[in-house]
Amino acid sequence: MNGEPSRTSANTRRARARVVALIAAGGLAVSAASAHAQNAGDEPPPLVLAAPAVAAPVATLDSVDAAYDPLQGFNRGSFGLSMGLDRAVLRPIAHGYMAVTPSPLRRRVSAVVYNLGEPSTTVNDILQGKPKRAGRSSARFLINSTIGVLGIWDVATGMGLKAHDADFGQTFGRYGVRPGPYLYVPVLGPSNFRDSVGRVLDFVTDPVGIVGGGYTTTFGASRLAAQTVDTRARADNAFRALDDATDPYVTARSAYGQYRAAFIREATREVQALPDFDDDIATDPVAPADPASAPPETAPTPSTTQ
Repeated sequence: MNGEPSRTSANTRRARARVVALIAAGGLAVSAASAHAQNAGDEPPPLVLAAPAVAAPVATLDSVDAAYDPLQGFNRGSFGLSMGLDRAVLRPIAHGYMAVTPSPLRRRVSAVVYNLGEPSTTVNDILQGKPKRAGRSSARFLINSTIGVLGIWDVATGMGLKAHDADFGQTFGRYGVRPGPYLYVPVLGPSNFRDSVGRVLDFVTDPVGIVGGGYTTTFGASRLAAQTVDTRARADNAFRALDDATDPYVTARSAYGQYRAAFIREATREVQALPDFDDDIATDPVAPADPASAPPETAPTPSTTQ
């Protein structure tokens, strides 16, 4: 073995950690879709979708637009506020949670949080014209909610129904909607104009949230608390790394742009930017070819791939 896979794996882990920190940053109100996108399978990695974004830094429309930051003054202020709130509120809570909760139990909490996001994925699978994926995500929810005891155990993956993610930001991107300027939403974290609208739609159309009566109910409030603490606890090492960055704001902006660009490419199938979810999601991606040899990027166009 020539050692290249191990280097790719190391890059994968670092990329995942960085992006989790971004999406969790200031996560006092983590949406269901955001929580879902950070968990996968019976023992969720920090973020299964981030790896190829750093392994293959291809210049795409989304990644270029991610650096378009005309609101940088506002965004930096929001970033500083969010990081301050994290240090004052979320970090102590997350550290207390990790201190009193064994790792196996924390993994079960992550699995439940992920399972509750499956219906939102199904909605976006349908809107993206991917009936096979919609069937798979809905089947995962039914199986894991019953046989898997409310999602505590990921039985569906063992049955060949692999996890995948989708949100409204990705759905918009699939149909060619550009990301627009970078936007750091106070408390909620990094985004852009397209994904901010998508995040609102993820929230208001979340089937579990609708059935559960919203976040004002006991169930809704408990779900929000579990999502927030679980996300922050899993991102703890990433937050430490972000604190050590030369410019944490630029690091956050860059990693978020790369992650979302890869997520959109996965929906449009422009390139194989993300793992093929028909294969084992735990498998590290193969190092891509030299970006210089890749064909020129074109604007995202709808695809019939399901």
